[in-house]
Amino acid sequence: MPPSDIQAEVLLPTQELRDDLPFFTRTLGMRLETIFPADDPSVASFSGHGLRVRIEKGADVPPGVLRILTDSPDDFAGGARSLTAPNGTRVEVVPLTPSVDQPETQHEFAVRRLRDEAPWVIGRAGMHYRDLIPSRLGGSIIASHIRIPDGGPVPDMVHYHTVGFQLIYCYRGWVDIYYEDQGDALIRLNAGDCVTQPPGIRHRVVHASPDIEVIEIGVPAEHVTTIDHEMTLPNGRGDPAREWDGQVFVHHVREGAAWEAFRIPGFVARDTGITAGTKGVAGIQVARFEGGTPPPARHDADIHFTFVMEGNMTLSAEGEEDRALQPGDAFVIPPGKLYQYRDCSPDLELLEAALRGDFNTEILP
Repeated sequence: MPPSDIQAEVLLPTQELRDDLPFFTRTLGMRLETIFPADDPSVASFSGHGLRVRIEKGADVPPGVLRILTDSPDDFAGGARSLTAPNGTRVEVVPLTPSVDQPETQHEFAVRRLRDEAPWVIGRAGMHYRDLIPSRLGGSIIASHIRIPDGGPVPDMVHYHTVGFQLIYCYRGWVDIYYEDQGDALIRLNAGDCVTQPPGIRHRVVHASPDIEVIEIGVPAEHVTTIDHEMTLPNGRGDPAREWDGQVFVHHVREGAAWEAFRIPGFVARDTGITAGTKGVAGIQVARFEGGTPPPARHDADIHFTFVMEGNMTLSAEGEEDRALQPGDAFVIPPGKLYQYRDCSPDLELLEAALRGDFNTEILP
């Protein structure tokens, strides 16, 4: 924390201070702190809305842009969303609380293969990210393959995401995470386990095994991550029934999970409980090949993403060339498109994510 006797201020220019005084005090509701010299004022300082501004006549600086953040924009400056001060400073009135803006899905058939050397980039907290849907379907979804090569403590902070849906699936290794209102114990995700991160739930990644890999799915693709400097995790409470924007925290554990018939014959699946936990917003299943020849099918899900975790297969789709797939590959199938999983190896295992989770599948002969 900085010493309490240190402050910062933004310097803005003016040609005539008397013109700016009523704008910054009355229109913007800031408080005049200092003004000088007394006989012909040319410098004034204002404070308000978490900001300190110094306006100086003849200052050789650009007029700049001030952003006023409020969730009641109609009650500020007469409801204006954009203003210009006499000194030329632009003022934008924008939402204080980030909101989820879900773009319309731009459907496409897409395949992303690990062997095609898709680039890894360094992201938040030193994690390596690989984009599994380059087009992000028009901004409607992001699916990332994330790894931490060295493992050990993770330099993460308590934070939350403004999202419609978010999944963390542990693909390799293990990772320890604290979640808000889930008690004092660390939640360890081992390979095959997953959690949802409901909109706004505070969490912090603490420790990871060497060569940890996870699959993270977020809707929409671009969403705000906010650091919570006030909350400490764990926060000493457990409330499994709590909802965040209608979603509960779901922690699915692979060990002991029940396998049942999958929507496509020839596979069994373990349902993660995420369709119920999100009230149908999303569905996550892990499908395992059991044998036979899976038939052609089509679905009506708005977004349907699959990641190949183990084994090999050939993906055939109407109007597309066949694609041979192996671990680390991913694909998206748009609604209404006929497709078939062929040449499935005995160890084939798929991670399937669909939005909505309560979609329908048509099996063809």
